[in-house]
Amino acid sequence: MSIWKSSAAFGGMTMISRVLGFVRDVLLARVFGASAATDAFFVVFKIPNFLRRLFAEGAFQQAFVPVLSEYRETRTRAELREYVDHMFGTLAAVLVVVVSLGLAGAPLLVMLFAPGFTDDPGQRELAETMLLITFPYLLFISLTAFAASTLNAFGRFAMPALAPIWLNISLIAATLVAAPFFEQPVMALAWGVFVAGILQLFFLLPFLARLGLLPRPRFGRHPGVRKTLRLMLPAMFGASVTQINLLVDTILASLLVAGSVSWLYYSDRLVELPLGVFGVAIGTVILPALSRAFARGSDEDYNRTVNGALRLTLLIGVPAMAGLIGLAVPILATLFQYDAFTAMDTQMVALAMTAYALGLPAFLLIKIFAPGFFSRQDTTTPVRIAVISVLANLGFKAVLVLPWVFLLGGHLAHVGLALTTVMAAWVNALLLGWTLRQRGAWQVEPGTRRFISRITLSALIMAGLLLWISPPAEVWTAWGAGMRLAAVAGMILLGVLFFVVAAALFGQTPRRLWAVVTFDRDVPPERG
Repeated sequence: MSIWKSSAAFGGMTMISRVLGFVRDVLLARVFGASAATDAFFVVFKIPNFLRRLFAEGAFQQAFVPVLSEYRETRTRAELREYVDHMFGTLAAVLVVVVSLGLAGAPLLVMLFAPGFTDDPGQRELAETMLLITFPYLLFISLTAFAASTLNAFGRFAMPALAPIWLNISLIAATLVAAPFFEQPVMALAWGVFVAGILQLFFLLPFLARLGLLPRPRFGRHPGVRKTLRLMLPAMFGASVTQINLLVDTILASLLVAGSVSWLYYSDRLVELPLGVFGVAIGTVILPALSRAFARGSDEDYNRTVNGALRLTLLIGVPAMAGLIGLAVPILATLFQYDAFTAMDTQMVALAMTAYALGLPAFLLIKIFAPGFFSRQDTTTPVRIAVISVLANLGFKAVLVLPWVFLLGGHLAHVGLALTTVMAAWVNALLLGWTLRQRGAWQVEPGTRRFISRITLSALIMAGLLLWISPPAEVWTAWGAGMRLAAVAGMILLGVLFFVVAAALFGQTPRRLWAVVTFDRDVPPERG
């Protein structure tokens, strides 16, 4: 129940941020469309975000929270405070060096992340200029991740989940207010990112002060810091493998027709909604819980937490996958197809979104299984599995996408990029779960396979019915924005109803589904 309440608090606040994020993306699509300039912005925005997830939300969080939980459980308050101060000082020093190197090497970074921009000097120059503005965002947002991780370790999940709201507010203001004052309007977005980093950091600092853990940067050797860094180095790759695979998509998409990067961005954003609201929430909440269970030596609590999170993740992820596939065009036409965003853009994004949606359960499972290793202070195993996943991703692209691009002209190649990324995500998720089980750290509860098969069949029925009753694309675009929104909302509610009824017919009654959501162990998860 504690995990349920924490996940609900985190997910609720994240939902607020994500909804505002969709408002942001609707405005971006309507004002800027999918063009060479927006491709340039999305690439330079991805660079500090990729490094943020590599250094901060990926590797640092997965290494820092278990060590912080250990200090909280076994050390004095003074020792805990000393560790936090030294860790903050070390992280800040490393970030200053990384940001300085990034600013000095901006042209090289653009060439590395978007080699296709070299064919368009204007696009390349625009990307380099925007990167000089956006790259310091890495410093502020990584320190924000430090503050968020500390709050999460102490059971404070709501405010860290709400912090990203400032990024959305800043970019909305940049789009509506600042853009007209720039010769190149998209430059306003780069300044919006810079301001957002500062706002998010200073939003969380008062909450750290309430815990009595407002960091005072200290430097020098510290055993806790050394332990964190040892765990962080392999985790830097393992925790960010999904982002690495998505980054490969961006690099290759820069070689395709103009708009390809934007199509992948918008499709990824929609799949990120359930992943960000539910997957990140559950993964963030269970990491401290698993770390404390491991520190206490409680295998029962550890196993119960993993199994409960697994069922909840699949109960959310499988129907969400089916819903995104069944309502791809209606959702995109409702959110984005206005002004500069064309019908062709909607079709291109819908195809990529369908491909990404097939990997949603895998993306969510990674959020569950990876903390299973990190909480045990094992960062080596996820790295080995991540290497296999990345190599598989590259192999899939070499076999399935590159011939498509060079021999067949690359028509719809961005869909192939999304699909091969999904294939690699499934390799990663299945290997993580299998290894965790083989080592005896996780025991699968009876009835789990039956539960998975039943919700999968229910979700397939839901997707089929949604595709059957959904009007053609031209009908959606003939309606006004209000009518489209009302129709999509009605279709989503119908989809939920279809799933619940189908699940009940297979033995997963609403009461049992709710028991999965609330981690209620007194209600059997299935019948028969």
